[in-house]
Amino acid sequence: MSVGSPKKKIIVREYQLEIGKVQVYENYMVSIFDEGATLTLERAYQIIGISEIHFRDKKFGFISLRKNSYAVDPTIYNYLKELDNLKAFAIVSVKEIDMHNFKIEKLFYKKPMKFFIEYDNALRWVKTRLKAA
Repeated sequence: MSVGSPKKKIIVREYQLEIGKVQVYENYMVSIFDEGATLTLERAYQIIGISEIHFRDKKFGFISLRKNSYAVDPTIYNYLKELDNLKAFAIVSVKEIDMHNFKIEKLFYKKPMKFFIEYDNALRWVKTRLKAA
């Protein structure tokens, strides 16, 4: 007989930014941006700063949970790829437009990046990539 509860995903910290929120977990981050927001380089620096606070000396993953429609400046990927400890980048959406945008974004980001329709699959992939890295 097994006693105990299944492992819960505990949010270490949640940041409310001008364009939405970023949730930090033990070894990954999840972004949920507001409808109509624009992810500019300046705003990406905020997220990079958060990653440096929590993951300065350890590998981590990033999940972009795209519940809302928002714009992404693709040049931010030039800066994200400089984060050596960012080992997995997942985008989660059920919207077809996000699937098309992903193909464009992937041209700018040459590290492991994958598109998912279900959050749980994205999380499983991120955790697998972190173990393998």
